[in-house]
Amino acid sequence: MSDIPTCLQLQRDGDVLIVTLNRPAKRNALSDAAILELEHTFSQLPSGIRAAVIHGQGEHFCAGLDLSELRERDAEAGLMHSRLWHRAFDHIQFGAVPVIAALKGAVVGGGLELAAAAHIRVADASTFFALPEGMRGIFVGGGAAARLPRLIGVARMTDMMMTGRVIDATEGERIGLAQYAVGAGKSLDKALEIAHQVAKNAPMTNYALIHVLPRIADASPEQGLMMEALVAAIAQSTGEAKARLEQFLNKQAKKVGEA
Repeated sequence: MSDIPTCLQLQRDGDVLIVTLNRPAKRNALSDAAILELEHTFSQLPSGIRAAVIHGQGEHFCAGLDLSELRERDAEAGLMHSRLWHRAFDHIQFGAVPVIAALKGAVVGGGLELAAAAHIRVADASTFFALPEGMRGIFVGGGAAARLPRLIGVARMTDMMMTGRVIDATEGERIGLAQYAVGAGKSLDKALEIAHQVAKNAPMTNYALIHVLPRIADASPEQGLMMEALVAAIAQSTGEAKARLEQFLNKQAKKVGEA
């Protein structure tokens, strides 16, 4: 694609956008420039894109904040810096399309915060997860405190930060840091397979899963059920939903479990 940013490479594969973190010499550590480019990319997706994949160039997904940029900030500057990351990652989690993260090597600190903003995570056998902020005398600031407890629980996140524990791909998949565990070097292929699969879904269904399901989960049961009913009514009223149901009823669509 044209206008390739400095810290990212963008490539289109049909209706899937491949976003590559392109700082391999830094283990794809996230500079402020990289964060701004992620925000720009996911807030202004090209027309016709229906899913996206994020992965890292080289041996690692992302080793977190670029510590060479870490400098003394007063409280106000620190707050604004954290909110920059929140804004960028919100464009991923609550953007226009499903996002799949292809993980390998280091998924550490801010790299884990980035991965947590994706909707599906695929970890290859080389992947390791860590939150070293506790050992550095700092605290997470890119959304981990809000996102990770929903994935693995407060107790596990506390353990990771207090002890500096490193979690491998197998355990990461078991506890919920990733939904898929694959062989070394296979995460991008699997992520692309998933992305092309979910890109075929009705857009309204994908939108509801990105924007509405998390809010239902945070709502009271009564409010959640009302939101569910409203979204179900909207989704089934779309022309695409009616066409898909008609295909199924006419035995023109595969049943669940069919090859």
